[in-house]
Amino acid sequence: MVSRQIVAKGKQKVSKRVAKKVLKVEEEQWRDYELVLIVSPEVVEEKFDDTLNNISQLITGKGGIISDVQRWGKRKLAYPIKHFMEGNYVLTRFKLKPALSKELEANLRISEQVVRHLLINLSG
Repeated sequence: MVSRQIVAKGKQKVSKRVAKKVLKVEEEQWRDYELVLIVSPEVVEEKFDDTLNNISQLITGKGGIISDVQRWGKRKLAYPIKHFMEGNYVLTRFKLKPALSKELEANLRISEQVVRHLLINLSG
């Protein structure tokens, strides 16, 4: 009976290891994201392009792949955000590893040109 208990305990350890490996593999997979940005209306066209390039470089620098960038132009906001009544909208679709999405959001929060952003995980 003692040998059966040891075998049973051994199976539990193996199943825990397999579960950890599955989680690690899932974390490494690429996920589809959609990012909507509202850029300050005070940003001139040249700095607007620089802001978009910086965000694109941030995504691609971390190994992401940008599939589409759509500029929606200047639109009126439903309510004031940081004392602005309008903003320049941009929609970006890309693939990125899940662990890097938090770092991207932290950089977007710091940016002075980005008034508001929304990062959506399309894979989940």
